[in-house]
Amino acid sequence: MKEKVIKEIEQKMASILNNEQKEKLKEVLSYTFFNIEVTNIKDELTEDTTDYAKLFISAKRIEGCSERTLNYYETTINNMIESINKKVNCIETEDLRNYLSEYQSKNNCSKVTIDNVRRILSSFFAWLEDEDYIVKSPVRRIHKVKATQTVKETYTDEELEEMRDACTEIRDLAMIDFLSSTGVRVGELVNLDKVDVNMQERSCVVLGKGGKEREVYFDARTKIHLQNYLNTRTDENSALFVSLLKPYERLKISGVEIRLRELGRKTNIKKVHPHKFRRTMATKAIDKGMPIEQVQVLLGHRKIDTTLQYAMVNQNNVRNSHKRFIC
Repeated sequence: MKEKVIKEIEQKMASILNNEQKEKLKEVLSYTFFNIEVTNIKDELTEDTTDYAKLFISAKRIEGCSERTLNYYETTINNMIESINKKVNCIETEDLRNYLSEYQSKNNCSKVTIDNVRRILSSFFAWLEDEDYIVKSPVRRIHKVKATQTVKETYTDEELEEMRDACTEIRDLAMIDFLSSTGVRVGELVNLDKVDVNMQERSCVVLGKGGKEREVYFDARTKIHLQNYLNTRTDENSALFVSLLKPYERLKISGVEIRLRELGRKTNIKKVHPHKFRRTMATKAIDKGMPIEQVQVLLGHRKIDTTLQYAMVNQNNVRNSHKRFIC
């Protein structure tokens, strides 16, 4: 109880003290309360916890995060607050460790998933610290969760051809070629308008994460199939890809994912999803000798480490290099 009282005083004073003063306050409070017993302290959840989450989400919205990302952040943070059932400024490291442990057991999730939750909570509490709502982030002492690095699958040339052959709609054929040729994110794909595409240059401008624009390129086959698809369109929707049925609305992320899963079942290809096209493009580009910095620009990655995670090394290339340089 005594520690909670000290912590609450520190939190209340945090916004008007510098770091040196905060340390001195902590020292004085610890000395003053040393031989004092504190009882009858209410430990109840107050309404301002939700406000903290909303303030954080508002700040992230201004930074340019997508609504999909913001919704994920908000859900993750509110689940944590509800589960721990404490004031946000009273949550301690052990509370979060226990929460993450229980979350992993309850949901039977992977280490990658649990580390994503940790990163979101770390961002939230670091922001609270920066804004002087708390003295120190309780996530600081919770380290990154080490996950086993697995080689993520890409599509083979044969699988891509099988999917193309299985398309009964010219739109789906154009969509598959566009994804595999440009390597765009599915969210970027569905936000594209027809005016964003330059058929002459076989390029288009996409709006990526953080509201950053970048130019991507597609091959001749994609150009032909995309042009054929657009020529069949009778609607006036500005979107590059629309639904097959009236009122021909802009295609949504879920629509793309459902369509690709159907193609996967039809062709017996495992794990068919939009992001796999992106990984496949990156891997092919690096295997064919494209500098990693250029692949980074095409994919719209802020850090080159992210690009390296996307691109897996082709084992056949490793085998051939071993024969060439070692044997």
